[in-house]
Amino acid sequence: MQIKDVLLAPGAGAFFYDDQAAIRAGATQDGFVYVSEPITPGFTSIRVPASSLSIGLVLADDTVAWGDMMGVQYSGAGGRDSLFDTAQISDLTSRVVVPRLLDVDVSRYLDVCAKVFQPFEGRRLPLAIEYGVSQALLRAAAHLHRTTMAEIVCSQFNLPLPTRWVPIYCQSGDAREINVDKMILKAVDVLPHGLINSRQKFGADGRTFMEFVKWVATRTREIGRAGYRPVLHFDVYGWIGLEIGLEPQRIADFICRVAESVPGFTLNVECPADFGSTQAQIDNYARIVSILDDRGSSARIVVDERCNTLEDIRLFAKAKAAHLVQIKTPDVGSIADTARAVLLCKENKVGAYVGGSCTETDLSAQASVHISVATQADMMLAKPGMGVDEAFSIVGNEQNRLLAMLNRRQGQTQGVG
Repeated sequence: MQIKDVLLAPGAGAFFYDDQAAIRAGATQDGFVYVSEPITPGFTSIRVPASSLSIGLVLADDTVAWGDMMGVQYSGAGGRDSLFDTAQISDLTSRVVVPRLLDVDVSRYLDVCAKVFQPFEGRRLPLAIEYGVSQALLRAAAHLHRTTMAEIVCSQFNLPLPTRWVPIYCQSGDAREINVDKMILKAVDVLPHGLINSRQKFGADGRTFMEFVKWVATRTREIGRAGYRPVLHFDVYGWIGLEIGLEPQRIADFICRVAESVPGFTLNVECPADFGSTQAQIDNYARIVSILDDRGSSARIVVDERCNTLEDIRLFAKAKAAHLVQIKTPDVGSIADTARAVLLCKENKVGAYVGGSCTETDLSAQASVHISVATQADMMLAKPGMGVDEAFSIVGNEQNRLLAMLNRRQGQTQGVG
């Protein structure tokens, strides 16, 4: 099956691109905007509406298979690609990627990705291009084979058809209390993220953060159904290290105290500190993990910053430098590499969390569901956006539809046998 034409359509991401360096430096909020000058190259203001670029592969039967390119919320931070520029990405896609796409057989998914994503002028293509194009190619392969995207992944990686529900993790954004209530009422598996991205939200010595953690646990008991015990997952954007220092022992001590304040719950702490480089992050996170494990703590460390590409994930997983790796899909690049990343984590007995960003779209979120379910990741992010309802319905409904189709497929196979 050849691609006979390629369409490009500019679009909007579901949230905003934010200058993390400026926020960490103390930029104040006025309503929804930040009042200060941007720091990270490419940003004209601290908060920029997220843009995206859709790519449509026109197949021989005139079906159009779409995928979406975009950056992550904190573009240009922690070793990530720079701020997404629709015009630049569109130009590079048209000049370099489109001619490659018009010369492939979309039935061979991994082979096609390898061919289309070859370096250009000695450099890897922008990861946003890999991400969007790989989604479109996966949808095209699924259409050609009259199957689901998840089944293409299973076939390409020699995986059995999945049966297990993958837990869904919701993020609250700044509307913490209201969105936590929504998550609890909807019995979300993992919550609430919390967006602890400033000194004000973390508090002196972490007291504000610790009070919020205890409030979430209390609120879960107050309004949650009987027996409901979600995993409590908080992203602190490096603020433990920023506030109490970069000594692994002190960071581990603090995390233990937080976990002990919410008995009966598993606590995930994402990005407790940023040690400035990938290797430093690996060395120090491995130490924190070891301390927590030796103490038998219920707390788990989740890595995000400095763990972007497939190679980064390989290094963290092999070093046991996290209990759980966030596979931040737009930063990984090709969605095929997201599948590889999950399998790498499993091979090294490290948790695999298929994440992403609030800046994504409905199409990229749905494609991520198929990867998560096919590889049986440990959890996946409800995306896009910073609201609960929309993201939870997009990801949850797609998972339910997919599992219904896979269950039927397995029933048919068993019937034939």
